[in-house]
Amino acid sequence: MSGVSPILIALVEDHAELRSTWMQVFDRAPGFQCAGAFASGEEALSAIPPLRPAVVLMDLNLPGISGVECTARLKAAVPQTQILVLTAYGETERIFDALQAGATGYLLKRTRPADLLQAVREVVTGGAPMSPEIARKVVESFRRISPVSRGENDLTPREREVLTLLSSGLTDKEIAQRVDVGYETVRSHMKHIYDKLHVHSRTEAVVKFLASEGALRPIR
Repeated sequence: MSGVSPILIALVEDHAELRSTWMQVFDRAPGFQCAGAFASGEEALSAIPPLRPAVVLMDLNLPGISGVECTARLKAAVPQTQILVLTAYGETERIFDALQAGATGYLLKRTRPADLLQAVREVVTGGAPMSPEIARKVVESFRRISPVSRGENDLTPREREVLTLLSSGLTDKEIAQRVDVGYETVRSHMKHIYDKLHVHSRTEAVVKFLASEGALRPIR
């Protein structure tokens, strides 16, 4: 579409064939542009910050600097960049750690290309995509590692409403329209929610909220 900038993507994956496959997916899709693909966290930390991509696709199992550490350091260097983790099903503990490091969403590596493109669009517009299988495992991790009591959360009715809508996959702008408040008001609610739940990302807030409510609803 004329006049519309493509979504800038960077890839961090040590498996050459998979890295090439991801590059082809984005190079061939209208509205996307692959800014670079890197085989290690060290390469990514050096090259990605100046590129300022909208989204980084991150493998957790990297040689040298781990995907979790790379996620944390990239978020510190370019906080506006969203990090979408592509993971194997069995990496539950690393998923939990990456969530705390600032990752926004989690998909299985076997995710279909069309779903991967849609997930990137969701992340850019404020969503927090997560494969259903991963959502269940992350909720289970929160229940086991960091149980939450309702009294400890001390969320207001409006904050619970915002989190419920967020867990249904709505963006901040869509939530603002749904509850008939301004966009900045929703952002303010999110800041208070982060403080009360002791979290640092949208995905972490949603999953922790679902765990405290006893729900197992996937974000996607």
